[in-house]
Amino acid sequence: MKKTAIAILITSAIGLTACGQQDTDLLKVEEQKLDTEAQQQSYAMGASVGQFIEQKMTEQQAIDVNLDKDLVVKGFVAALQGQSQLDMKEIQTLTLAMEAASREKQKAISDAKAETNVADGEKFLTENAEREGVTVTDSGLQYEVLTAGDGVSPVAEDTVTVHYKGTLLDGTEFDSSYSRGEPATFPLSRVIPGWTEGVQLMKVGSKFKFFIPSELAYGERATGKITPNSTLVFEVELLDVAPAEGASE
Repeated sequence: MKKTAIAILITSAIGLTACGQQDTDLLKVEEQKLDTEAQQQSYAMGASVGQFIEQKMTEQQAIDVNLDKDLVVKGFVAALQGQSQLDMKEIQTLTLAMEAASREKQKAISDAKAETNVADGEKFLTENAEREGVTVTDSGLQYEVLTAGDGVSPVAEDTVTVHYKGTLLDGTEFDSSYSRGEPATFPLSRVIPGWTEGVQLMKVGSKFKFFIPSELAYGERATGKITPNSTLVFEVELLDVAPAEGASE
């Protein structure tokens, strides 16, 4: 990503000119004529650089590193004109220092969130285990039968077809086959341990709600909206089971 962005910036610097633009308000957006292919390509190149910079600035703001957008734009234009106030060595030193500081802040935020998730997960699971209808397995997995099915139950080597919705403890949805409009099919042995164990307790036609401790989910890993040590909640409908190839009926 970084190399791609640098390549775009270099190409922009070579391919664009900024004659007579010194007194223009660089942050003012105005409608541009994009009649020719060259005009469209030029605008697209500038837009791609802008999108990359905007994304980086948003990421920085999320960890409380606030950059001055006006100076970012002025620095970009000055570099295009060969009039940067900083030489390449200074630019590299400042950029590396900012990236290092950002990594440290991001790690501190992640570590703090991980600790909070552990405490929140333990509290939730302790209280949830006392609810009527919730069963706790030896591994710590908790489940609730929403609809009882009467079909076959899968084993870990089988492939299952399911509809499901996954949420965090605060209700944030991070994945859903319902939202995609079609069920998911996958080998039961290739998902998180909480799924592998839990879905084997189901019969085709049933719907369960699973409360999965972090150690049976993604543990200390983060993925998408799931932060480290997150306890996860899934509603799962088991639609079909396909025995593993070579398995006897």
